[in-house]
Amino acid sequence: MAYLPISTPGEVGGPDGYSYGALVLLTDAADAASLERILRVIRFTGWIAPASSGTQVVIGDPGAGVVAAERRGIIEVAAVVAEQLECAVLAVRVRRDRQLGVVAWRGTEELGRYDSDPSAEPGADDDVAAEPVGVAAAPEFAALAGVPEAGEKLTEILDEELERDSVSESERLRVILRLLSLPDWIVAASSLPRDIPTGPRAADLIRLRAGMRGAQGIGRNPAVRRLRRRWTPPPIIADPPRESGQGMEGIEPWMF
Repeated sequence: MAYLPISTPGEVGGPDGYSYGALVLLTDAADAASLERILRVIRFTGWIAPASSGTQVVIGDPGAGVVAAERRGIIEVAAVVAEQLECAVLAVRVRRDRQLGVVAWRGTEELGRYDSDPSAEPGADDDVAAEPVGVAAAPEFAALAGVPEAGEKLTEILDEELERDSVSESERLRVILRLLSLPDWIVAASSLPRDIPTGPRAADLIRLRAGMRGAQGIGRNPAVRRLRRRWTPPPIIADPPRESGQGMEGIEPWMF
């Protein structure tokens, strides 16, 4: 798979390390009021984009950090939304353009998790393997998006080792979103609160701060934001593979 380097100065999603996270509701029947009510209850901070072409995007702030109560990141928020709205949801998270996470649900059922590099998680042990986990979930992701025929190609994309000096995870994600016919402007989400290149205008998004719109959210947000900065959301993969112990088969303690 070939990627086009994103190297234009100041362009979002480039190799200079942007972080962002979003969930995509894959439904024509999403109740906007119910969605906002769920996000209000869990004190979500971020933006709700207008529904378009059978999808609706919710963007977290900060993208790779804690965005809701109970130490929830965008992935944990997606799980709540999928369960309470009983719909299909795909969550994506990019950390500093060096780690890509993808998780999918259909209602309460989690369909799969992918992490391009578990060793990039904050606080990860030194022996966590720097290799993708969850590639086998690619057919589930494709089927959920309504393009099961893309499963094989998606497997190749998720399994590919990127040239880190020239290719970012945003580039991989852009290819994935286009393959799944999902909004690829998500890779520019870190431009918020300014307008999103190729995406909706900031003025067209609903902004929530600690679950509230307008002045109430503005007043509550600083204290909540300071508190959440002390935390990190749970890792994408709870028990990632480790390099320690590999290749040790047949070695007995007395050999040391």
